[in-house]
Amino acid sequence: MRDVALLRGLNVGSNNRIKMPALVEVFVEAGCRDVTTFIQSGNVLFTASASVHAKVSKKVHALLLEHHDIDSPVIVRTAAELARVVKTNPFLKQGMAAETLHVGFLSDTPTADAKASLDPARSPPDQFMLVGQELFLHFPKGLGRSKLTNAYFDSKLKTVSTVRNWNTVRELARLAGESA
Repeated sequence: MRDVALLRGLNVGSNNRIKMPALVEVFVEAGCRDVTTFIQSGNVLFTASASVHAKVSKKVHALLLEHHDIDSPVIVRTAAELARVVKTNPFLKQGMAAETLHVGFLSDTPTADAKASLDPARSPPDQFMLVGQELFLHFPKGLGRSKLTNAYFDSKLKTVSTVRNWNTVRELARLAGESA
């Protein structure tokens, strides 16, 4: 089983550009093994001891700043956590089309007050469901037109998020479940 790091805003437009071999080197320097990347937008699979796993998010963030002048939040999930996300997506159970689905991964579990601050009618017909540290998102007209942005969720939930489309989430879960 492998862990997955999800970095926000990597290689999007002209900001936070890094080649994948350099990103792998950062994770190796942070103490990770069997490091691979999936597509060039900040998805990293790795194996790590429990002590490295506990610190990898902060360590990788610091190394990216130090060596590459990149300030990118790093959110980590285990293979088991990703498998749970894939199995429990409430929008799939409602029959929503996979191409309209995304998942927002949060760095922390929001408080009840923070959850209550979310406006379900902010961006119709878009929908979201917050379950633990994941935001299940349904964008029938596409992500680009939605007012349900990282900035909105981060400010309301007092945490950091990064979003992946459903196909990427499923593939990361599959890759993480494979033996390293």
